[in-house]
Amino acid sequence: MTDAAISTRAVAVREDRVVGTRPAVRYLVGAIAIFISALMLAPIVLSFFASIKSSADVSAVPPTYLPYSFSFENYQKIIDYQAGLWTYVGNSLAVAALAILFVIVLAVPAGYGLARFHFRGKEVLFLLLLLPLMIPYQALLTPIYLMFAKIGLANSQIGLAIIHTILQVPFSVYLMRNGFEGVPKELEEAAVIDGGSSFQCFTQVSLPLVLPGIVTIALFAFITSWNEFLAALIVMNKETAFTVPIMLVSVRTGHLGAVDWGTLQAGIIVSIIPCIAIYVLLQKYYVSGLLSGAVK
Repeated sequence: MTDAAISTRAVAVREDRVVGTRPAVRYLVGAIAIFISALMLAPIVLSFFASIKSSADVSAVPPTYLPYSFSFENYQKIIDYQAGLWTYVGNSLAVAALAILFVIVLAVPAGYGLARFHFRGKEVLFLLLLLPLMIPYQALLTPIYLMFAKIGLANSQIGLAIIHTILQVPFSVYLMRNGFEGVPKELEEAAVIDGGSSFQCFTQVSLPLVLPGIVTIALFAFITSWNEFLAALIVMNKETAFTVPIMLVSVRTGHLGAVDWGTLQAGIIVSIIPCIAIYVLLQKYYVSGLLSGAVK
């Protein structure tokens, strides 16, 4: 057998081995993905099972993971809890919508200006915008509340939305700046040659191209506002103005130390439904926007 034939046969053997290992690698990756997914979904599934247990199953000793009988009485309890579930959900949605609006209005023009215009001290200004990320907002809540009390923003949805906006704007500006820097300047230069103004370049050329980034910061703003508890507890002092996280803590406190775990789990399931629904609907934009803002 010639050297060329031996070499060809060796290459063929190596290729057969590589092709033979590919299915095994795919199965291994699939098994790992299924395991991680099950690990992440387990708390949600167990919470759902706990929420549909009857009162007897919830208080059973030893506790059981699966319900012996299905009951939706816990959901009825959470719907009728104190001021009513829809009151708390409406407050949370209103505050989240205002926070999203404020974040987009502030972060998108700021990101565009930092990405497109050159001026002295631009990088210093950008670092100053990022500094709030290093300061725990809990340390600022007391002076913010005192200031809001003087100007009439305490116990208001706008005041709480402003605090949530403060939490989200630094990261949003960072993401939008990188997103606009990923848009080729030649597109805006071509628009200028065709007679477009700077505002038209911003709104009609660059803005549509960074739509995934805008959706990403809106999604982050919604989740941050929806789940935020401490600022809502301090700023809001009327029961009808409470948000969903405050309601859940109130359910967790219970009556005379007795916690209704079934009702609490029902409230948790209800609270995560909007986050999951919005993430699933905007997943495509979220992933592409996060990558475009993080990788240049």
